[in-house]
Amino acid sequence: MDSSRRREMLAPAIIVAVGGAAILAAWGFELIGGFVPCKLCLQERVPYYVGLPIALAALLAALAGAKPTVVRMLLMVAGLVFAVNVYLGVYHAGAEWGWWAGPADCGAAGGPVDDVNDLLNQLDNIRIVSCTEATWRLLGLSFAGWNAAVSVFLVATAFWGAFRPLADRAPSAA
Repeated sequence: MDSSRRREMLAPAIIVAVGGAAILAAWGFELIGGFVPCKLCLQERVPYYVGLPIALAALLAALAGAKPTVVRMLLMVAGLVFAVNVYLGVYHAGAEWGWWAGPADCGAAGGPVDDVNDLLNQLDNIRIVSCTEATWRLLGLSFAGWNAAVSVFLVATAFWGAFRPLADRAPSAA
């Protein structure tokens, strides 16, 4: 594998690794920590579900030796997708800090209900997470704040990969 191909693989590989770790952490807090995601939390996952496959396609294109233009176009699209997530994360974090109002319909969603006993069991066991209350903070940032920070990193990485200069290529033998 030549150095120009490895160079084209770097940005999408970073995005897949960091973005994958972020969504896995969200699922882990939900499954292991018992946190129930609110409406905004679920909306903030959608860019990962869209952006990570695009970044993976860019990585696979680079691995296959596609033209740098293909890889870079995919990185630009992934960067735009994660830019939407920056907005969602900042909006959610701002609602948690009380800087602006969150959505009026934001709360946890329960699973399917077949009868009254299912509903009562869900009410006993559910952990409601409001969009306007941070349930956890690390270094002052909530889940939404960390999502915004990770998304800024993903956008920066995608655009760095898309717009950095092409590697110098040795002249081809004619």
